[in-house]
Amino acid sequence: MIQVGSKAPDFKVFDTERNELSLENFRGKKLILFFFPMAWTSTCTKQLCALQEDYKSYSELNAVVVGVSVDTIFALKRYATEHHIGFPLLSDFNKEMIHSYDIVHHDFILGYKDVAKRATFVIDEEGIIRFAEVLHSLGSLPDIDAIKKVLSVTKTV
Repeated sequence: MIQVGSKAPDFKVFDTERNELSLENFRGKKLILFFFPMAWTSTCTKQLCALQEDYKSYSELNAVVVGVSVDTIFALKRYATEHHIGFPLLSDFNKEMIHSYDIVHHDFILGYKDVAKRATFVIDEEGIIRFAEVLHSLGSLPDIDAIKKVLSVTKTV
């Protein structure tokens, strides 16, 4: 499992606008990676809609919010439109990112295999993990207060 203080694993995935993004695209910024199992599931929708409602507070902490799932870019684009999600959603369709971040949920609902566990990583401006939370219960949500606390003490370049 990834430890706080370690270098964040790099990634190359696509967003809903077909832009290939890597960790380097966020260098110099605080990055919050919110991994979620699957679009349109009840807890994931609750999580992402709550993030959208609170999006301004992350911006005020100079942080970039990004959602990541194994859904296709096409599904994520429709999902973002349908739920008015204004922050980037990244498709880890090939499941490389969830493996490198060690957050693979091997047995999801209805027999779906190898989706993202609900997990959050705060990465500082130099690419160092400053917060890591991996949730094992499908109905649990990230500790938003703890995330904001870490963001408020993490330096800004």
